[in-house]
Amino acid sequence: MEHKSAPIGVFDSGYGGLTVLKELEKALPQYDYLYLGDNARAPYGTRSFDTVYEYTLQAVKWLFEQGCPLVILACNTASAKALRNIQQKDLPGMDPARRVLGVIRPTAEIAGNLTKTGNIGIFGTQGTVSSHSYILELQKFFPEVKVYQEACPMWVPLVENNEHDKPGADYFVKQNINKLLTQCPNLDTVFLACTHYPLLLDKINKYIPEGMRVFEQGSIVAESLVHYLERHSDMRSRLSKGSTRNFTTTDRAENFDKQATVFYGKSVSSRRIELL
Repeated sequence: MEHKSAPIGVFDSGYGGLTVLKELEKALPQYDYLYLGDNARAPYGTRSFDTVYEYTLQAVKWLFEQGCPLVILACNTASAKALRNIQQKDLPGMDPARRVLGVIRPTAEIAGNLTKTGNIGIFGTQGTVSSHSYILELQKFFPEVKVYQEACPMWVPLVENNEHDKPGADYFVKQNINKLLTQCPNLDTVFLACTHYPLLLDKINKYIPEGMRVFEQGSIVAESLVHYLERHSDMRSRLSKGSTRNFTTTDRAENFDKQATVFYGKSVSSRRIELL
């Protein structure tokens, strides 16, 4: 009998979601994965809610067409600006049996357990910060926790242009850390609310105060998906298990393959697709 491919779809506006995919693979290596980066229209962080929603919906529809029963929005901006609408407005009419999950809720579900001072910091894109999604989600689970946000508009360009490990990155990283600490010197827990930011972790750790812990999202999202599939045997049974990894981009494949190695940690071979 022919193996029917029903991969887990992983979507990001560009390359950052590869840091999440890498952790998903570690936790759940048996499943097939299909990655889609909308590199031709990245970044999403400065775009309007309507535009991010439109672009994200196009990506979700395409991944569904490829047979994905489950799609992970491995993009904080898409999770902040599009996920709720897609889940509530679009999924019931498209296919109620399919699921679209984001990266904000898994982080919010555990964030309050990690802080001793009750003060949490968020580094994110302007779009994620202005959506207040982390504040709203954290209030659901930990209403006593205070959340302080800092938009870091230069961090994604630094990563995308391979400047994240260069001396010039220090200025912007230090500046944003200082701005966040000005809001609340008593922070002890900070989350990198953009999947690009783990590549700046060495720089961030260089300038944060002693005792402050910084968390990236990949492992958090992966652990959350493990628990989700444990609870939803129907979805687990629909996913194909061939340990395949396929990569697609809306930009030039050769450009994607070259840059993806930085985020993914190993070489990839992608193909170009168009979203409508």
